[in-house]
Amino acid sequence: MVALGPQDAQRLERCLARDGVALLPTDTVYGLACDARSELAARRLYALKQRPAERPAAVMFLTLEAALEALPELEPQEQRALRALLPGPVTVLLPNRRARFAPACGPEPGVLGLRVPALPEPLAALAALTRPLMQSSANLSGGPDARRLEDIEPQLRASVDVELDGGELPGVASTVLDLTRYASDAAWSVVREGPLTHGRLRDLLC
Repeated sequence: MVALGPQDAQRLERCLARDGVALLPTDTVYGLACDARSELAARRLYALKQRPAERPAAVMFLTLEAALEALPELEPQEQRALRALLPGPVTVLLPNRRARFAPACGPEPGVLGLRVPALPEPLAALAALTRPLMQSSANLSGGPDARRLEDIEPQLRASVDVELDGGELPGVASTVLDLTRYASDAAWSVVREGPLTHGRLRDLLC
């Protein structure tokens, strides 16, 4: 893994502030990111990926504190679950009671996919960013996930505004966990298998 510094976080912040699309490392695979509140940036990210507009993306914060501050309407049970799960290699589906971050939610404004990566020490400088990011894997729609920059399609790399090289990553995309009914009846289910196993999730949530 390659260490990133404050200057990389500043480059990323400038890119996002100008409705740009960035290529960046996470705790799992490389991702594309833009400001989650910008419809212009969201349309560009989808176009770069050749991703259908009806497929939602995740909203990523780089610290759990920033995520909880941005979502004060979360129920106490949901907050406890997020504190147990995050930061970590999991995308959590939550009720989007105030229809936040519409560009990322697509045709399901009532559901929000939340991601807070557990940034390893070499990537910790990125935690200086507090803005919400719309995030999707750095591949063409349906393509394989990338653990190295060299795994990403050249046309995609050439089209982003900022590229951050974090070296080789673990390479397994995040677990997707549905908590949309967790506050009402403690129900949860795994939508996509990933680094957090069913058994580990049960330990954290029960």
